[in-house]
Amino acid sequence: MFSISVSAMAEATGASVELGDGSIVASTVQTDSRKVGEGDTFVCFPGERVNGNRFASAAIDAGASAVVMTEEPTGEVLSAAKTRGCAVLRAADDDATEFMLRIAAWWRDRNPQWVVVGVTGSVGKTTTKDMLAAALATRYRVHATAGNFNNLIGLPLTVLSASEDDQVLVAEMGMNHKGELTRLSAVARPTVALVTNVGTSHIGLLGSRENIARAKAEILSSMGPSDRPQNGVSPCLEMTADNDFAPLIEGEYAKPRGVDVTYVGTTEGCSPRALDIELDAESLPSLTLAFADGWEERVTLPIPGRHVVWDFLLAMGIADRLGVDRHQAAEAIAAMPQTHMRMEVVTAPGKPRLIDDSYNASPSSMAAALDVLCSMACEGRRVAVLGEIGELGGEGPRLHGYVGAYAAAKSLDLLVLVGGEGASEMREAALTMGFSEDRLELLPNVGEALSVIAPILRPTDLVLVKASRSVNLDQFVKGVLE
Repeated sequence: MFSISVSAMAEATGASVELGDGSIVASTVQTDSRKVGEGDTFVCFPGERVNGNRFASAAIDAGASAVVMTEEPTGEVLSAAKTRGCAVLRAADDDATEFMLRIAAWWRDRNPQWVVVGVTGSVGKTTTKDMLAAALATRYRVHATAGNFNNLIGLPLTVLSASEDDQVLVAEMGMNHKGELTRLSAVARPTVALVTNVGTSHIGLLGSRENIARAKAEILSSMGPSDRPQNGVSPCLEMTADNDFAPLIEGEYAKPRGVDVTYVGTTEGCSPRALDIELDAESLPSLTLAFADGWEERVTLPIPGRHVVWDFLLAMGIADRLGVDRHQAAEAIAAMPQTHMRMEVVTAPGKPRLIDDSYNASPSSMAAALDVLCSMACEGRRVAVLGEIGELGGEGPRLHGYVGAYAAAKSLDLLVLVGGEGASEMREAALTMGFSEDRLELLPNVGEALSVIAPILRPTDLVLVKASRSVNLDQFVKGVLE
């Protein structure tokens, strides 16, 4: 378990000790004062709506051994800390994010025995991470990112929650700006890494898919060369063969660092490779998993959609590189439970079946989810409830239009679009492509969607619910099932 003396914490992060003995030992790092327990470290983030510094006293009362402030500590805080023997530090430059990155890097330095698997990409990161964790756990003690704690705060929390006894750390690494993966990679220092794909997520912040590809390639920035094995594992980067930016990432980023690149997919030369892909009545894919040495096995995946085959191949490729038994790895993935709000099929007595994919969205994942909706068995109506996609910037009208046009080409009985401009753009495109206005609803928010749509849904209906997280369509799912 993570633990550090206050003096070492200050040295590692550049924080100043405002009060307390440097020999005080602090443990688990928390950013939510409600989760603070005896001996924990509470880091105060100065949020726009909630200022963590206001909760320093509460964290001290809850038993924190150290609080890290990002503003001048008040007399009340100092008095409470002195009474309870809690150290008070102030983050360098009052930068809580940089503090988190530095303290996590310190903990990573103390655990060189970890094999770190870095997972990035535009879509599919969490599914691939979960598959990797399941496969690797058949041989190793594995610690993996909880949910999608993959940003400049979440990744440090993932590293800091790993223990000295863990053997493999599966780290999901996200970004929405250039340079973020460089900072994350410097903390996690991946042994091996994979890029699921290069899509259009965050294109409004990065400007182009090429810029997105270059930002994803930053995962290589702290990796060692393949001819220098780490803990018995040769570093490598794994990608799908159909990634149109793979040559750029390999040629301009991987090769100059001496990192080997391996490819998975459906074409000759890929290993592992998927052959004879089929979808059953629930849209669950079956495939023949084939490796270059001739090993083959038929596998059925527990997550609906043809698109998850590539996530599975990426997970199996890394598991194989780490020496996991292929049959055991594939069996573990096949037995995985569904991930909440990610292509999760849910229902309740007297209610329709819902495909809850409400956690996040991109244009490509919207298309994949619509494919699943239209390939699953359904006795009643097929209904798509789609919300806006965030962070598309100037590409928003065009990409929302593509989603609307794609939806119009599917066999939908009802298309419900939720939100503002983006939803209107999907509507216009769908109508332009000939979708019937009688089967289309445009609603401004999730509350309206619930009041208008929930009452007309039938138990035999199959309903896809998908949008960017900010649209809050998870509340639609909850409301329909209540």
